[in-house]
Amino acid sequence: MSTNSVRIMLLTCSTRPTALGPAVAEWFGRTVAPLAEDLGVELVPVSLGELDLPLLDEEEHPSSGVYRHRHTREWSALVDSVDGVVAVTPEYNFGMPATLKNALDYLGREWAWKPIGFVSYGNTSAGTRSVQHAKQVVTTLRLVPLGATVALRIGDAVVDGRVRPDARWDGAAARVLGEVARLAQALRPLREAADDDAVEGPVPGSYLRRLTPGDAAEVVVLQRCCWVDEALANDTLALGPLHESLDDVRGWLTEWRTTGLWRDGRLLGMVRTRHDDGTVHVGRLAVVPDLRRAGVGRWLLRRAQADLDPGLERVVLSTGARSESNLRLYESEGFAREGGAVDGVVRLGKPVPSPSAALAR
Repeated sequence: MSTNSVRIMLLTCSTRPTALGPAVAEWFGRTVAPLAEDLGVELVPVSLGELDLPLLDEEEHPSSGVYRHRHTREWSALVDSVDGVVAVTPEYNFGMPATLKNALDYLGREWAWKPIGFVSYGNTSAGTRSVQHAKQVVTTLRLVPLGATVALRIGDAVVDGRVRPDARWDGAAARVLGEVARLAQALRPLREAADDDAVEGPVPGSYLRRLTPGDAAEVVVLQRCCWVDEALANDTLALGPLHESLDDVRGWLTEWRTTGLWRDGRLLGMVRTRHDDGTVHVGRLAVVPDLRRAGVGRWLLRRAQADLDPGLERVVLSTGARSESNLRLYESEGFAREGGAVDGVVRLGKPVPSPSAALAR
């Protein structure tokens, strides 16, 4: 699973001028701030009162993703940018406020596979009926409601318009943040696979995405398991991928365009490219041991060549002089050796193929 940090929207739902919601949201954010830092969570405060969404006024159904109004596009981008939600909501007449229902109804795919937690407040029921009402709606949108909640009974929890200190409520707030952070990470593969830009991979349920420095831990594990065979074939342990630290990997992930093949939070394979004066350098082609000889490496190599920028002339790569399986793969894909081995390494190259030719071979 990716170790990327998560962004959680802290959504204040009430829009009444004298509403208690902003004070409750401020208390929650302040209370969980140290834990958020420890967990790598960025809290993104959003107020529906400041957002000022009109009653749903889009002509197309939200599932179409066609938004004609600027306020909808801005709301869509905001929800798209977070990994989960904590809604701070009152209870109005045994239900959630119309502002929350309206905000939910505006969008479709942007909500999918994100956890949502609730901080409710009210009188008799501490806002719990609002939460139960909201859960019926959010599950339809493929939001995933938490088990943990914070429920504040106004008469007990609020003094002079502020939430009074209490270890019970502080602990409940921490449990909500902890659960939403864990669920956000666990659900990340489903969000990524459902993204409009996701490319379906060759293994059922797999997909491609660009790797970032936040994926360094997964890359280190993949390299260590893959380059052991290289070390054995070439009778040397002096191979960079076997010794790179997390910081080393983070460094080259910022410099190379690296694509990873994922399934259910597992990094199955990767390949990286870098452009230099008309030449494309391809490297770190790796596939998990249990998927070797299944065509995954060949597929990744072809994708890397199909995604090149125009104006490039040659593709080059290198491998160990005694890595026979690698050499057979590269030569079957049109690469030719360029000179003899140097320090046990063979360089191969070929002209840049057209994108359609790269994928059609």
